[in-house]
Amino acid sequence: MTKKASRSFDKTSKELLENPKVAAMYLEEILADGDMELFTAALKDVADARVGSMASLSKKTHLNREQLYKILSKKGNPRLETLAKVLHAVGLRISVTPEATV
Repeated sequence: MTKKASRSFDKTSKELLENPKVAAMYLEEILADGDMELFTAALKDVADARVGSMASLSKKTHLNREQLYKILSKKGNPRLETLAKVLHAVGLRISVTPEATV
């Protein structure tokens, strides 16, 4: 029996998040729960997959790297303007939709 080469979860998830539609669905699902700590951590994962380094993200957003690390940490509390800049840098945007009625 031949063993298949295994891939790390991080590598697989990073490749999936390179797709803008997958990244958008991922962030949308996390945001639906309202957990901003989890959302900012997920946004960091998306930025890592779609832009690469914090230095590259810093150039695209015109925010300094240290500020980005703080903003995109689980304890980060980004302003809407900052979220919009980071989302724009990764090829996404903020959208508002009606809540499903029960």
